[in-house]
Amino acid sequence: MTTRTPGPFRTADVPLMDPYSSYRRYRESDPVHLGANGSFYVFRHSDVVRVLADRRYVRGPHPVRIPPDCPHLRRTTANWMVFMDPPRHTRVRTLVARSFTPRIVEGLRPRIRRLAASLVTALGEEDEADLVDRLAAPFPLLVISELLGVRHEERTWFRARALDLQQATGSRVARRADGFAVAEAAARELDAYFRAELARRRARPARTDLIGAMLEHSEATSADDDTLVGTFIHLLTAGHETTTHLLSKGLLALFAHPGQLAALRARPALMVNALEELVRYDSPVQMITRWAAEDTRVGERTIPGGSRVVLVLGSANRDPEQFPDPDRLDITRHALRHSGFGFGSHYCLGAPLARAEAEICLTELLHRLPRLALSDEPVHYGDDLVFHGPDRMMVRTGCGLDPL
Repeated sequence: MTTRTPGPFRTADVPLMDPYSSYRRYRESDPVHLGANGSFYVFRHSDVVRVLADRRYVRGPHPVRIPPDCPHLRRTTANWMVFMDPPRHTRVRTLVARSFTPRIVEGLRPRIRRLAASLVTALGEEDEADLVDRLAAPFPLLVISELLGVRHEERTWFRARALDLQQATGSRVARRADGFAVAEAAARELDAYFRAELARRRARPARTDLIGAMLEHSEATSADDDTLVGTFIHLLTAGHETTTHLLSKGLLALFAHPGQLAALRARPALMVNALEELVRYDSPVQMITRWAAEDTRVGERTIPGGSRVVLVLGSANRDPEQFPDPDRLDITRHALRHSGFGFGSHYCLGAPLARAEAEICLTELLHRLPRLALSDEPVHYGDDLVFHGPDRMMVRTGCGLDPL
């Protein structure tokens, strides 16, 4: 029996609530697929990992065409590490790696726990609430604020600017008509904010947060202020949306598998392993893009030099050749070979922080709100297949907190 080849792949045709059935059809019948837009889509785990490790595939041009009347937005995103190739990428990654160390993440854990406990407590005071709005979205922004040393009185403003900036960074976003103008204003204000913070730390040097640490290491890595400011804003955006989706989709997966949820409640020590499986099972980032610098071969296809190649991480993480019975959530599975945080030279530097945030926040939720459940209102997904997850997720809290 032959597998019928589906038609040209279009992201707009993929159902947001369950993209995995669509991925499976292409992975089984045409795993390196020439899509309707002329891009090649790579669906198998082995092929995705191979491309990510191959230096002949580069980041290439910025995936969003920013209008010329958005100078701050253009300058900001031009200094985002995710859009860089070596040798510049190597220098900026070295700067961040020297400053954003595991010790810094470990030192943040008590403050992360306090932030999570505070938000979970507030959530538990409501019978029904939007988990995204009340917890999953504000929590990582508060953590990033702690990391960057943003003052408490500025955090509401900081979150609003981060949300405005997303008007230009989503990939399948129903943008506001004035979306780029809103994002440009946010970029301009964040640029001014971080330049003022750099000036403040130069006047009174103190390595008490990531801004201070990166400023200290900037000379050794030849990083100018444009690079520093762009990197701060990149950390703000990259560490916000992905962790929001990891929390909300992780809970959705556990709600859909009550046996796994019960096992995790009974054995909280499984949370560290469970997190890797939750990232594999429903990845916060579904796709990333590379460009072929020369003719290459992937699977049975030749990829011409200059081609855009989209690596479908969500499909790779459901590949049965790598993960047996991949559509089953198993919190005891050895899932560390997932590609949810990327692979190779662009492996996510923020992965240790994202893991710590999700581990702590989900533990607080399951411990403090043991009767937490989805409400009857359908979960609503944001219109973005790349940064993929709910933008509204109503839950019932069980009418109050259990005593600690």
